[in-house]
Amino acid sequence: MYTNSTIRVTGADAFNFLQAQLTNDLRRLENEAEILAAWCNPKGRVIWFGKVFPIEGGYGMSAAADMAEDIVKRMTMFRFRSKVEFEVVDDGHTVDPAILVENGQPYIGGAQTEQFTPHMLNLDLLDAINMDKGCYPGQEIVARTHYKGATKRRTQRFTSDAPVSVGDKVSLDERDIGEVLNVAGNDLLAVVPVDKADQAPSVGDVSLQKQALPYL
Repeated sequence: MYTNSTIRVTGADAFNFLQAQLTNDLRRLENEAEILAAWCNPKGRVIWFGKVFPIEGGYGMSAAADMAEDIVKRMTMFRFRSKVEFEVVDDGHTVDPAILVENGQPYIGGAQTEQFTPHMLNLDLLDAINMDKGCYPGQEIVARTHYKGATKRRTQRFTSDAPVSVGDKVSLDERDIGEVLNVAGNDLLAVVPVDKADQAPSVGDVSLQKQALPYL
């Protein structure tokens, strides 16, 4: 099981602060119970990905428990004079990795942070990016990738003949082409070139078989 914490973002400027930081449009929460969103660094690499939902006085963000405190420290650096407060609530919420892998929804913890762009993680296909909301860190890179259709690597689901580990290299013809993102038993997500996913890649001596995702 993956363990999540909740980051509470409250205060008079909570909306404006998060709207300027996250990839999705918080105005959707006027009609929706929760949305998916990411927080990127200036190079367009995903620091955090998870759910955002309204709470009293602001918003909650689901985050990997091993990342929550670091995320708050980094967000505090961007607070400046904004009237916004952060609090990590270790509510012990667990997520079944098999469900995330089956749905092609990446789990971004300490091992995955700042390694991949939103498009590599399929966040555009998961409705976690709004292309019309305005600027946020990494927005220019995300927009360029989106409008040029330059997504050469994506998250794909595979089954393996034997267990593999997060971070293991995926290879094809003795060349590394990607890496394992999340694992649930012999089911896994890996970021690989789109044109190589069907060519029977492997992790070491372990063969991988591509499986369908609900949005691909």
